[in-house]
Amino acid sequence: MPKLRSHPATCPPDLRLDRALRRLVLAGMAVVVAVPAARETSLWFGALPLWLLVMPLLSWWALHRFRLPHLRQAAPPARRRRTAAQARRRPLARPPGQWRHAA
Repeated sequence: MPKLRSHPATCPPDLRLDRALRRLVLAGMAVVVAVPAARETSLWFGALPLWLLVMPLLSWWALHRFRLPHLRQAAPPARRRRTAAQARRRPLARPPGQWRHAA
């Protein structure tokens, strides 16, 4: 039995498949935007935008090994510490044995 080799994570995706999926996504987007019937559901296929737009997008994303785009984000703001002291319990006004009992 031949040994299967896994592709390294740095291997670029096939350019022909990448181009074909990109064109399929753009065509699906154009059909969904331009044809109102493509935004509905079909009895045989179900939700047409799912098959015309979402599935090709997911295939394209899977081709790129589910990489997320690198977004430059500012560092989260540092948590501000309170300068006031923490609230403390007040001492009881009366000793515990001197409470009035309801009649």
